[in-house]
Amino acid sequence: MQSAAFGDIAHLGSVEIFSPVPEETRDFFVNLMAMKEIHREGDSIYVHSWDDYERYTVKITGRDRAGVGRTFLRAAGPQALSRRVEAVEAAGLGSGWSESEFGLGPVYLFTDPDGHDMGLYYETERYVATEEHRPSLKNQASAFPGRGANVRRLDHVNFLASDVAAAGDFVTGALGARPTEQIVNDDGSPAAVWFSVCNKSYDLVYTSDWSGARGRLHHVAFATDTREDILRAADVFLEAGIHIETGPHKHAIQQTFFLYVWEPGGNRVELCNAGARLILAPDWEVITWTQAERAKGQAWGLKTIDSFHTHGTPVIE
Repeated sequence: MQSAAFGDIAHLGSVEIFSPVPEETRDFFVNLMAMKEIHREGDSIYVHSWDDYERYTVKITGRDRAGVGRTFLRAAGPQALSRRVEAVEAAGLGSGWSESEFGLGPVYLFTDPDGHDMGLYYETERYVATEEHRPSLKNQASAFPGRGANVRRLDHVNFLASDVAAAGDFVTGALGARPTEQIVNDDGSPAAVWFSVCNKSYDLVYTSDWSGARGRLHHVAFATDTREDILRAADVFLEAGIHIETGPHKHAIQQTFFLYVWEPGGNRVELCNAGARLILAPDWEVITWTQAERAKGQAWGLKTIDSFHTHGTPVIE
C-alpha cells in the first residue's frame, strides 16, 4: 500500500548538471535535443524543453568535473510543501530556504542520505513563449520543434548511491515516493530501486555505486513522444559525433525504449519512451528482479554494456 504522503510531490521539476565544457553541453541540448536557451546567470545556462510548462528544464553549470547539481521537486500545494519540509527536517537533512533560484519561489534546500542536492518548492514561474516560438495549439508550452531528438520533457533522474536502502527509506518516508520495481542482490540487499511520485512508472532511481562514492550521477533522462523519435535521434547523434553508449533497445525493467549517450561534458543522458505504461493501482506491488534475471540482459536479449555499470559522474578512475 502506498504511503499516506504519496501525492505530496507533484512531479520532478528540473535538474542541474555540472559540465567542464558548459558551452558544448549547451549546444548539445539546444542543437541536438531541440531545447531552447532561455536565460544565463553567473556560470549557469538555463534551457527549456518544448512542452515544459515551467520556465526551464535543465540548468547547466560550469564546473571542473561533470556531475549532478540540484534536483528540484515541485510539491502539490503549499500544505504539501510544508508537510514534506517538516519530514525532511525530522530526518536531519535540511539546509534551509532559498529565494534566489531563477524561475522559482521559495525553495527548501536539502540533501538525500547520499549527499545529492535537492530542492522542494511550490511557487513557480510559467514559461511564456516568444512570438517566434508561439505554438499553434494553445495547450502546449511552445511550438513543436520537429528537429533533433525533439524531447518533450524531463522524465527521470537516476542517482548512484553508496547505500541504496538508506536512500530508499528517505524518499519513501520523507518525500512520499513509492517503489515500483527493484533489483535485489542474492544477499537480499537492494541493488537498484525505481520510485514514482505520481502515476508515471518512475521519476527517481537509486542504483548502487560500485565505487562506494557518494553523490554521483548515473543519468538524466528525457521523454520523447515516440520510439521513432529515438531511432532518428540515434542518427542525429551519430552524425554529430556524440558517443552512443548503448541502444536503441528496450529495457526489461519498466519496459522503457531507450538510447543512452554521453553529452560533451561526460554526463550520461537517456532518451526514453515508456509508451502508455502508467502505474494506476493504489496498491501496486513492487516488481522484484533477481541478480540472475537481471544478468539475462535487456528485454530483447541485448546484454548490458560494461560501462553502464562503471561509468558515473563525477568520473572515478
